[in-house]
Amino acid sequence: MNRRAFLGTLAGGLLAAPLAAEAQPPEKVYRIGLLGASPPGSPAWRLWEAFFQGLRDLGYTEGRNLIVEGRYSEGREERLSELAGELVRLHVDVIVAAAGQPVHAVSRATTTIPIVMANHGDPVVSGLAASLARPGGNITGLSILNPEVTGKRLELLKVVVPGLTRVAVLWNPGNQIHRQDLGQAEAAARALGLQLQVLPVRSPDEYEGAFSVMVKERASALLVLGDLTVWFNRGRIAELAARNRLPAMYVQREHVEAGGLMAYGVNLADNYRRAAVYVDKILKGANPGDLPIEQPTKFELLINLKTAKALGLTIPQSLLERADQVIE
Repeated sequence: MNRRAFLGTLAGGLLAAPLAAEAQPPEKVYRIGLLGASPPGSPAWRLWEAFFQGLRDLGYTEGRNLIVEGRYSEGREERLSELAGELVRLHVDVIVAAAGQPVHAVSRATTTIPIVMANHGDPVVSGLAASLARPGGNITGLSILNPEVTGKRLELLKVVVPGLTRVAVLWNPGNQIHRQDLGQAEAAARALGLQLQVLPVRSPDEYEGAFSVMVKERASALLVLGDLTVWFNRGRIAELAARNRLPAMYVQREHVEAGGLMAYGVNLADNYRRAAVYVDKILKGANPGDLPIEQPTKFELLINLKTAKALGLTIPQSLLERADQVIE
């Protein structure tokens, strides 16, 4: 090859390289919707951070191959349907719903866009899925269903409160899962020799009256069944429990961080990380109706020693050693 031919070949190769690079198809950008109660910056945002970390581990980066549309009710349950509708109109590829109420709001808004539950009490009994093994519709994800957990909460209260015989239970009659939890609590109470004082609370303005009834009827401890309304009013509930000197058991760590005595429940951060795996599978073409709904495997116990001391309670050392976190 003479010098002129070589230079021509070299120049052609140099020109072809950028053209070949430009010819590569651009990376697909996915759009996902988030529906929950807690906006960025709130204490529960750590759960969404666990979800985003799960996405990053799977190769998704917001602004590169991912657009995130977040909608948050900030504790106003009545806004969930409106926010779910907004996400549907954006034609997102998948919607991740934070908990029971958001899941139901999205399920009413669409039967075609895939929905991933970060947590739900019982999607089968609620009519969201045909079964855990094969949901069958457009909804899959993670459940926090574990019938033994409610009984375990009462058992832990009995260990901490000497001579415990009567436990008040705060529950929301509008929450279908609470009805199941209440049935489990009643069965566990019979086995533990406890009496339950069941107090329905539908809105925050009923908390004060419910605590007055607890004190009047001599409850010795309190079990709080969790939902979005309870979560957003956790500080007020903890303050009322302290004022009325009632040791209280909750379902989420944030209640203990807000001054509650104890919490025992699912490790929700782990659930949110796992939700990212479902999103990845769906974006890669999986049918949500074919993806089995997972049940929890990680539970955590938190104890607030400062609250225990204020109530005059001594937490057994054996229980402290079992705790995942002790707040002093």
